[in-house]
Amino acid sequence: MSFLPARYTHRLLQNEPLAKYTAARLGGAADWVYIARETNDELIEIVTAAWTANVPVRLLGGGSNVLVSDKGVRGLVVVNHVSNVAFDGVNVTASAGHGLTTLARKCASRGLTGLEWAASVPGTVGGAVVNNAGAHGGDMAGCMRSVELLDAERGQHTLTLSDLAYGYRTSSLKTREDKRFLVLSATLELTEGDPAEIESMMDTFVAYRKQTQPPGASLGSIFKNPPDDYAGRLIESCGLKGYSIGGAQVSPVHANFFINHENATAHDYYHLIQYVREVVHTQTGVLLEPEVELVGEWD
Repeated sequence: MSFLPARYTHRLLQNEPLAKYTAARLGGAADWVYIARETNDELIEIVTAAWTANVPVRLLGGGSNVLVSDKGVRGLVVVNHVSNVAFDGVNVTASAGHGLTTLARKCASRGLTGLEWAASVPGTVGGAVVNNAGAHGGDMAGCMRSVELLDAERGQHTLTLSDLAYGYRTSSLKTREDKRFLVLSATLELTEGDPAEIESMMDTFVAYRKQTQPPGASLGSIFKNPPDDYAGRLIESCGLKGYSIGGAQVSPVHANFFINHENATAHDYYHLIQYVREVVHTQTGVLLEPEVELVGEWD
């Protein structure tokens, strides 16, 4: 990786397994992995150098909602662990690598309401921005003010809420064909509230998640909920709760979660996703849209 500035090359990890960087603990090796921990300036320098050299770049935050191929990922994977946050009245600016649940707790301790739903959502701010993450009736669109973006063509610039064109679990960033961009930070606009009430609501959301979703390493929700229905209900109605392919199983607890039942591979998960989608479509006429993103080399 001679394209990187010399002061960073000693931190490159070659043929690094990606399972340790994903929430599902699945995935083969990347050609190269760089873990950014210090500042956004470091992140910008690394990613820009790779883009300039036409090296494929993939960003990972918390590694949730992604299924990394057993064949791995070609090029450079940058794991964003840059975690900074600043408060200005009811506005909070957090770096893309900041954990979403941790941010929600920090806001609660300052008596800021509007992010309680995030207490039960894994991942980082960057992924939440791109996917319009949400739960319990709330989402990023409901509190977003602006996003600082690094773009391979346009450089560093700011996106407003309208620029993001948010919809249910989607945004203008998620639907972009050119993925050569990097979320650097997001500024959220919250409102003042009672810290005790905010904490109580967050605890309720966390307890509900534990009661209704399977524990352990997970891909998260496999499919988006179709309009006026629930993916889990449709899957269960087709008799697929507990169905397995290889080591991957439709959870007996919640049918829209697939669990690692017996040393599952990423391809077990992939084939189970395709099978469930086809069965639901055949029996109900509803074609479920995957919420999980495929990363790496797939047949």
